[in-house]
Amino acid sequence: MDINFELYKVFYYVASSLSFSEASKKLFISQSAVSQSIKTLERKLEQSLFIRSTKKVQLTPAGELLLKHIEPAVNLIQRGENQLLDSSTLGLGQLHIGASDTICRYFLVPYLKQFHTLFPTVPIKVTNAASLNCADLLSQGKVDLIVTNHPNSRINSAFIQKKTADFHDVFIANPTYFDFSQQEISLAELNQNPILMLDQKSTTSKFLRHLFLQYQLELVPQVELSSNDLLIDLARIGLGIAFIPDYCLTGTSSDLYVLKTKEPIPARQITATINPELPVSPSANEFLKLLPDVEA
Repeated sequence: MDINFELYKVFYYVASSLSFSEASKKLFISQSAVSQSIKTLERKLEQSLFIRSTKKVQLTPAGELLLKHIEPAVNLIQRGENQLLDSSTLGLGQLHIGASDTICRYFLVPYLKQFHTLFPTVPIKVTNAASLNCADLLSQGKVDLIVTNHPNSRINSAFIQKKTADFHDVFIANPTYFDFSQQEISLAELNQNPILMLDQKSTTSKFLRHLFLQYQLELVPQVELSSNDLLIDLARIGLGIAFIPDYCLTGTSSDLYVLKTKEPIPARQITATINPELPVSPSANEFLKLLPDVEA
């Protein structure tokens, strides 16, 4: 089927914004030209791609299916253009990493500093997202590599992973409010106290819920947040017992302690991951060399 790429490009901008007017602004063409391009594409594909109404635009099932294929293609072309432009002026080209706020703060900063010292002219861009969403960014070709917690259910089995650190998750509390410091506490006993944890969009939440299910326990947290730093703050003022990666404990005050659990909590890893279906930029290769390899 011979379809001009520009039609797919127009479709991508309308589908990603769900707005004909927004697409026209980004493409620098008239709204009527956008509308005509979509009609032409729908005619060629013999499929309706959008449900149009006076208030909003929605994708049809066919439109949703097409977007899943078009989005990675558009991102791949844009990444290729950016790498060519950057490499012609800067040598290596931009480094674009996807990672969570927690991993950025507690793990990546020293390596980003080292990379910047070695390659001061290379722009560094970090897109913050939960580990699960980072996997989607890599699949869509929006980033060069991701640094996330492992296991991650959204990591494609074909992706190449480098394990860069081992860590353990721990329960922490303020002994003034929850004093279990002199004993081992079971998960069942813990479950009778207010649990503070990351929201269900995180790999940490999935990990803890799976752990509780292994012991036939239903986990109903008191608080779910998107920030480990906030969980630490809430544990400090006695709102509950927080579940966090142990690498977040750096610099925490003496009014918090790590609870000892009767059931072992398995170790997890921090991994750097690339998508082998996408060209790996020279800057990404150089950054990967700086990261430790725990399996080496």
